[in-house]
Amino acid sequence: MADKRDYYEVLGIQKGASEDEIKKAFKKKAREFHPDLHPDDPSCEEKFKEANEAYEVLSDPDKRSKYDQFGHAGVDPSFGGGGGMGGFTDMSDILENIFGGFGFGGGGFGGSSHSSANAPKRGQDINESIILTFMESCMGVKKDIKVHRMCTCESCNGTGANAGSSAEICPDCQGRGSIKTTQRTPFGAISSTKPCPHCGGKGKIIKNPCDSCHGVGRKRVLKTVSIDIPAGIADGQTIRLTGQGDCGVNGGPAGNLNVTVSVKSHEIFTREGYDIHCEIPVTYAQAVLGAEITVPTIDGNVKYNIGEGTQSGTTFRLKNKGVKKLRSSDRGHQYVKINIEVPKNLSKKQKDIIKEFEESLTDKNYTKRKTFFDKIKEIFN
Repeated sequence: MADKRDYYEVLGIQKGASEDEIKKAFKKKAREFHPDLHPDDPSCEEKFKEANEAYEVLSDPDKRSKYDQFGHAGVDPSFGGGGGMGGFTDMSDILENIFGGFGFGGGGFGGSSHSSANAPKRGQDINESIILTFMESCMGVKKDIKVHRMCTCESCNGTGANAGSSAEICPDCQGRGSIKTTQRTPFGAISSTKPCPHCGGKGKIIKNPCDSCHGVGRKRVLKTVSIDIPAGIADGQTIRLTGQGDCGVNGGPAGNLNVTVSVKSHEIFTREGYDIHCEIPVTYAQAVLGAEITVPTIDGNVKYNIGEGTQSGTTFRLKNKGVKKLRSSDRGHQYVKINIEVPKNLSKKQKDIIKEFEESLTDKNYTKRKTFFDKIKEIFN
């Protein structure tokens, strides 16, 4: 554990960071070191795993509390028994042992955590990230991702013992997984409960461990998981796949797989909530005379008529042409901003027509003005 970096340092945040700050920091690191974005940099994979490990702990209030109190030892499953707290794994052990000789017994403060060593335990959650294109996030997509997860060993069916053999009851703790010891102190005799050193707190001994999982009963394997990503999902949102995390221990339920989405930017569209925004260039003549223009949408191109004298910066709305709302059939809208392309490097003839046109704006002779309009349309379109 000594070579592990501080989890707050890994994510680049302060110790008192909020849940939202932790999530944003992880998202930033995931983008910075995601192996798919940096295939030529082998160091990114390790940095990505490090950030993922830090997020897994700091995003869980219980794990974060233990980490803040005990450091890496507080969230290391191999830490306990004879660890840095003199054999006590939580506060209930300390209270029980301090007051055990004064009539509080073994259960006055919730009992020892070792008494539940063989109780079913839920598997760990797994946190992954996935990168989508803008259109994939708008329209929905099915993706396969590779996930390393703890699974029940197929060779021994989770028993930890080789075929033809089985685990035996520990003779020292009689299957309880813990033993009681008594210490004499200035306060009197204090009884404490500690993990059985013979069986490591499991209550069973495997004399012929499985060759595949080495007696653990679980193995970390690479699995392909298919994810149906719904239309309308936004950058930074997380999809939870129940039961797709690490398998449980002692018959406990599996954890969840949490997949955080990162969406690439688009060359035309931007998104605000479920609305889409874009800018469309039109020619000077189109703006002056009005025209039918082609507008791109996430569903394909549509036609739209802009009126005569359209000003640069004018914004119009395409109803229900935005992103589909999650868990709803409704859609947002698309907002299109007009940018007028002012012509450059005009010829003398073009400049003369512009001047003539400007003078015609005050002319009440409709026929004369229409003639200039036709000239502009011909020369600038």
